[in-house]
Amino acid sequence: MKGRIKIGPWGWVPTVYIFEGLPNAIVNTVSLIVFKNMGMPNDKLTLYTSLLSFPWILKIVLSPFVDTLGTKRIWTSVMQLMMAASTCALGLMLPSCPLSWIMILFTVTAFASSIHDIAADGFYMLGLDDHTQSLFVGVRNTFFRLALLCGQGLLAIIAGVMQNRGMDAVGAWSWTLIGCSAVMAAVAVWDMAAMPHPQSDSARESVGFVGIMKELGRLLVTFVQKKEFLITLVFLLLYRLPEAFSMKMLIPFLKDAREVGGLAMGDDQVGIANGTIGVIALLLGGILGGIAGGRWGLKKCLLPMSMSLALPCCVYLYLALAQPVSVIPAYVCIAVDQFGYGFGFTAYTLYMLYFSRGAFQTSHYAFCTVLMTFSMMLPGLVAGKIQMAIGYTSFFWMVMACCLVTLAVTLMIRNRIDPDYGKK
Repeated sequence: MKGRIKIGPWGWVPTVYIFEGLPNAIVNTVSLIVFKNMGMPNDKLTLYTSLLSFPWILKIVLSPFVDTLGTKRIWTSVMQLMMAASTCALGLMLPSCPLSWIMILFTVTAFASSIHDIAADGFYMLGLDDHTQSLFVGVRNTFFRLALLCGQGLLAIIAGVMQNRGMDAVGAWSWTLIGCSAVMAAVAVWDMAAMPHPQSDSARESVGFVGIMKELGRLLVTFVQKKEFLITLVFLLLYRLPEAFSMKMLIPFLKDAREVGGLAMGDDQVGIANGTIGVIALLLGGILGGIAGGRWGLKKCLLPMSMSLALPCCVYLYLALAQPVSVIPAYVCIAVDQFGYGFGFTAYTLYMLYFSRGAFQTSHYAFCTVLMTFSMMLPGLVAGKIQMAIGYTSFFWMVMACCLVTLAVTLMIRNRIDPDYGKK
């Protein structure tokens, strides 16, 4: 359009992908800390926060509607504004509203974030040519991870500092979320001005709800009929079992009183441990995993990567047994576990890509990511109930026993993989 100022991809790619990471962290990590501070018991805590993952499972159903109704640019902008508004509402309502209303607002944020992921990824491909897309893959991933650092680490540190200065936990999180929503709103307004208007960004002809469901059903049938489907199903659901249990209980474990087996850490210390040191270690592990997978291939790396993912969970058993007074051992242990998880998760991603090969690769990979979300959500539903029944020490002994499950499913599929897959 004549007179419109053209802003390059550096003007909008970083901010759009900040919006992919920050609400994700608010829903999946901040909710745990907030509900824990509000006195929610661990069984309900892990149940409710695990259910918040469900909107991301529905992405595969929501995606066709985003494709056929409106443009990706409009969807992206509207969801950003909705996430800013819901986060502001969370902050305003936190001190006075019942938990049910807070849960509803987290759910609204989760659905908006899920739809934003679909629209933003689609807009990225429409707004940039193939060459520029390749150039900015690293940029988008970096800003997504930086947003996770802010959401899981910086917000908790800010709320923790307020508490250290005398503010109650709920009030501290109220002001933190209000401040975060103001930043989100400013970024959303910027993106509305900065994002381009590609001619290819137009609504596709709708085939209606029935047509969409028929197409999804057809794709699901082809997915289930793939060779090795049942073995893959078991692998995708159980490979991360130790980490699924331990990560859902990590924040409650760090915050619970020593009398009940926790480490009695403040929100600022939790933010440093889980949201800063943990995320950085996870990134480093993922980078090293990518290098290893590209050099030696999936089959050769699968067993060591599976052990890297599972065995470092022993650090939480050590922390539960020793209950160190200093926070340094907790920082080191979380770094070790998250580095191992990042390295080991590479094999999981590579296997999803390997299994998805074929005529419907994009759709089949999307189905794999649904199973990936289920693999973390299902253990989380019961993790708190188990922990409250047996205590933290026995819980982390159980987590270590789950490492045998990871080993078993790894050995089950290892010899079915092409030895050359993943090698450069």
